[in-house]
Amino acid sequence: MANSSVIDTERLRIEPFSSEHLTERYVGWLSDQEVVKFSEQRYVKHTLDSCRAYWYSFSGTPNFFWALVVKDSEIGHVGNVTAYVDRSRSSADLGILVGERRVWNKGYGREAWLAVCRYLFEREDISRITAGTLVVNQAMLGIMRSAGMVRDEQRNGKSLYQGAEVDFYYGVLNRASFLSEDDRL
Repeated sequence: MANSSVIDTERLRIEPFSSEHLTERYVGWLSDQEVVKFSEQRYVKHTLDSCRAYWYSFSGTPNFFWALVVKDSEIGHVGNVTAYVDRSRSSADLGILVGERRVWNKGYGREAWLAVCRYLFEREDISRITAGTLVVNQAMLGIMRSAGMVRDEQRNGKSLYQGAEVDFYYGVLNRASFLSEDDRL
């Protein structure tokens, strides 16, 4: 896993994923069909061992795996962000999971997403960020659009959702356009 400092926001500590985050609570999010309904994780059975193996898969790579921790200690770890980095292309592909349902619709996902984009652009010299989601995932589309992501016309796709084919939205964000909008955070 790439070395990262903690990213602080107003309400979150975005910190490198560690053994303290590898809990039954975390496995529970990945086993909750409502939490993963838009994710490919909905097809996978998760255990502490499979989650540990996933975390270990980041070792020795340029990729990042962060835990989202609410600064209010009564809430704590609420989700994760990953960034799969391609240094040769100066790009990163982001993914996010806010697994703790009691914090849904409170803006934590957006806050984390924007902070991670800023970190990658300013501290890791990334020039392009991509992400994807099913077009029926309105919460994720909102997060992506709030960062200034636009549809990547180079990539098209379909995926199955509840037995029907739906479009897959690929977004792209360039450093110059993101950093020119300082009022996002």
